[in-house]
Amino acid sequence: MAKEILSRGVTRRAVLGGMAGVAALSIAGRVSAAGGEAPALAQLAKDGKLPPLAERLPKKPMVVTPFEKVGTYGGSLRRGLRGSSDHNGILRMVGNQSLVRWNLDFTAVQPNLAERWEVSDDATQFTFHLIEGVRWSDGHPFTADDIVFAIEDCVKNTELYSSTPAQLAVAGKPVTVEKIDDYTVKFTFAAANALYLENLATPLGQHPTLFPKHYCSQFLPKYNPNIEADAKKAGVTSWTELFRSRCGDIEIPSRWGNVDKPTLDPWVVKEPYAGGATRVVMTRNPYFWQVDTEGNQLPYIDEINFGISQDVESLMLNVISGKIDIQERHISVLANKPTLSKNMEKGDYRLLTLVPSASQQCQIYFNITHKDPAMRKMFADKAFRQALSIGINRQELIDIVYFGQSEPYQAGPRPTHPWYNEKYARQFTEFDADKAGAMLDEAGYKKGGDGFRLRPDGQKVFFSIDVIPTLYPDLVDALELVKAHWAQIGVDMKVNTIERALYYTRGDDNAHDAAVWPGPGGLDPMLDPRDFFAFHPQGSRYAIPWTLWYTSNGARGEEPPESQKKRMKLFDEARSTADLDKRGAIMKQIFDIAAEEFETVGLCLAVGGFGIIRNNLRNVPEKEPDSWSWPNPGPAMPQQFTFTS
Repeated sequence: MAKEILSRGVTRRAVLGGMAGVAALSIAGRVSAAGGEAPALAQLAKDGKLPPLAERLPKKPMVVTPFEKVGTYGGSLRRGLRGSSDHNGILRMVGNQSLVRWNLDFTAVQPNLAERWEVSDDATQFTFHLIEGVRWSDGHPFTADDIVFAIEDCVKNTELYSSTPAQLAVAGKPVTVEKIDDYTVKFTFAAANALYLENLATPLGQHPTLFPKHYCSQFLPKYNPNIEADAKKAGVTSWTELFRSRCGDIEIPSRWGNVDKPTLDPWVVKEPYAGGATRVVMTRNPYFWQVDTEGNQLPYIDEINFGISQDVESLMLNVISGKIDIQERHISVLANKPTLSKNMEKGDYRLLTLVPSASQQCQIYFNITHKDPAMRKMFADKAFRQALSIGINRQELIDIVYFGQSEPYQAGPRPTHPWYNEKYARQFTEFDADKAGAMLDEAGYKKGGDGFRLRPDGQKVFFSIDVIPTLYPDLVDALELVKAHWAQIGVDMKVNTIERALYYTRGDDNAHDAAVWPGPGGLDPMLDPRDFFAFHPQGSRYAIPWTLWYTSNGARGEEPPESQKKRMKLFDEARSTADLDKRGAIMKQIFDIAAEEFETVGLCLAVGGFGIIRNNLRNVPEKEPDSWSWPNPGPAMPQQFTFTS
């Protein structure tokens, strides 16, 4: 018998280290009578330029309990972006309108655009009941037709997507989505997908609500026989390029670059994220479908102004001079904390505490699938990786870069998580330069006349590590110390600081020697297992061709070794298992294999972050999870943030 889920949500085991006591936003029920609205919208309705509020809201809109108090309308919230590829900075603020969402504590999935759902006992079928009467930002009804279109016509279109996103495929087969009635839609998977609700609450779960059929269908050949001519007229080379530029995708800049595309978000694009832009402005959605406990339509804040800074220093200056209302992205670097603390009164702000969900502050991904056979052989040598790991003086690095606020760590769940794996987390973290040198000697990497080591083919051991300084400046500092440590054992390395777009391009092309990124999976190992096996086509940077093989069910990429295939199979089994204890036992097998293979090298346990909140900005939790799966601050529901006089 199917299990019906209402507003109590789907709970899961999680350890958030200090989040206890933080009140969660909740869904208080439904209201049928329209309450207040923003004065500007009321005037437009009075002038006949907008339907009355009662006609713009669902008959029973979703009710959100404000974090502190019912807010007041007005104001422009100022937040910073960094450069031309910081689109996820916008997503994290406004783009969280999926069928379901996380609660504030990151412990339960709650209703959102789906007011309730049923899950079959074998976790292969998910039936969602939509809030009736929700409208897109242009006033067009949002129905089951939009969801069927988004998945069946867009996401499963092989010309748009080379493979179905992992969240929407099980056992190598994509989900099937069918309309039951205008407000009921059923998702059917080829095998159990016990994690689907949790995945649906993450940013990558937004596809079902991303593409309005009445707008985006004009950019598909199925609905528009003249699409190629339209593409040529628009100055692009193909209909797929036109679709992307007009309808975007979850994680690309063009999602925020088209002012004409309807959305379900609290704010809509007014000044787009386009080349040369110095800011992105979003203004309130007059058809937004949520209200507060007094029936007042959300959002409270009129607009969001994302100023684009070209460097972190400019962003910091804006923060301490009071020109930013809420910010943690890009400034959450330990070296900045003393400055931010000292200038709290001057900038008229308070500090925001971020609880890390990540496992690793800096994970080094050697490209085991490198295009150069000699480089591939070197990086695939486990002894080589182990030697480099113990050749890192982690305590010195922690003391200098992270002010002593961490501990040596490799990968896997955080120590507070019930699935913590000691070997995976701690092996090869004790600094021993002599032992590292001896291991390299034994593996055949002898020193040359200049003191640097040579590969067995006679070429110098040299490689670069890609890092994005604008996104993670601390990783640059950490790598400079690693470079010095490795020079002591005869290994030459370049810290390759590059722009974010190039970082992704190099990864997509498998053109990198190595790369760094904070290691995920500390508190959400099921949602982001990219370090445990080759799972994520952009994130598992030690073997991207293997990830393509996995996500395409062997149609693309490169077939991985047996240990990888075993982990892939185990993970598919784990995410098909509803019982948490059984799921944990399966995941432990994955961690044991990953520990034995030792494919990546970690530096230290992820450090807690911070940010700032202007003192006149209220209804903002001052402690939040810090996670891509909980894309802070979005799940805190900025639509209920409010300014006080």
